Amino acid sequence: MKTKILTKLTESNNYISGQELCAEFGVSRTAVWKVMNQLKEEGYVIESIPNKGYKLVSKPDILSKNEIESGLHTNWAGKKLYYFEETGSTNDDAKRFAAQGDAHGTLVVSDKQNAGRGRRGREWVSIKGDNVYFSIVLRPDMSPAKASMLTLVMALAVANAICDVTGLCARIKWPNDIVVNRKKVCGMLTEMTAELAYIHEVVIGVGININQVDFPDEIKETASSLYLESGQKIMRSKLLQSCITYFERYYDLFMQTQELSGLMEEYNAMLVNLDAGVKVLDPKGEFQGISRGIDAQGQLLVEHDGVTEAVYAGEVSVRGFYGYV
Repeated sequence: MKTKILTKLTESNNYISGQELCAEFGVSRTAVWKVMNQLKEEGYVIESIPNKGYKLVSKPDILSKNEIESGLHTNWAGKKLYYFEETGSTNDDAKRFAAQGDAHGTLVVSDKQNAGRGRRGREWVSIKGDNVYFSIVLRPDMSPAKASMLTLVMALAVANAICDVTGLCARIKWPNDIVVNRKKVCGMLTEMTAELAYIHEVVIGVGININQVDFPDEIKETASSLYLESGQKIMRSKLLQSCITYFERYYDLFMQTQELSGLMEEYNAMLVNLDAGVKVLDPKGEFQGISRGIDAQGQLLVEHDGVTEAVYAGEVSVRGFYGYV
């Protein structure tokens, strides 16, 4: 009931009478009054005027199950939601819930991770109260060989959500890093459980630096947060809701063809080094060329020495000529 009342308050610009809430949700006035007090204690500013009712004036920047659900209007993504103030890794949690049979679209969100990790096992620094960390369980009916493209789908969703919510010009550094002003603000980790021709589940984990101010010395030249780049505090729940909304839309488009042909143009438009010089760090041999965007399989097309080579993410990294981007 608390989520339903918060959703009603969030969606209304006018006062809502206690009687209206009682009638809609089948509860007593005392129950409504208790929910309002709980919300006020959590930091929500709610006006209460006799004969007019309740009006939500402002929200605190908090992550909670009620807050996330109150603004998440999707068909399947996040319909099952787990929220933890603190956890080891949202990816590990999501994999555990998937193994227990939780549905496609199950979402795990945490305010802090104690064992977060990035690509190739790198540690992902997690700060409580500043950022957001989430993982989503997917059960796509497709070949395991196509699963890596889902990370690019998520990258497109997150980049668009950041642009919409913050007004910043977020871009994608292939395949899935999100950068603002050429600094990384978001990382992703995709993990899959599969057999030779069948996917049990794919889990995509995302960590977004939202209101973080300080970074370790070893990454502060290449990492930033949305707050540092915009100068404004960002509502974490609003950004998370936008990410999931965009992802559901893009995922459904992707699954129509099980390739990126329908998203390729939009993805390439957000590619930070489209038509720019890149250095491909391939264990088989490094080379330099010009990035020409992705193909329908999510490979980066790099033009060099008179040919265009399709680069598969895997163990390959791409950098700019003079640094991270």
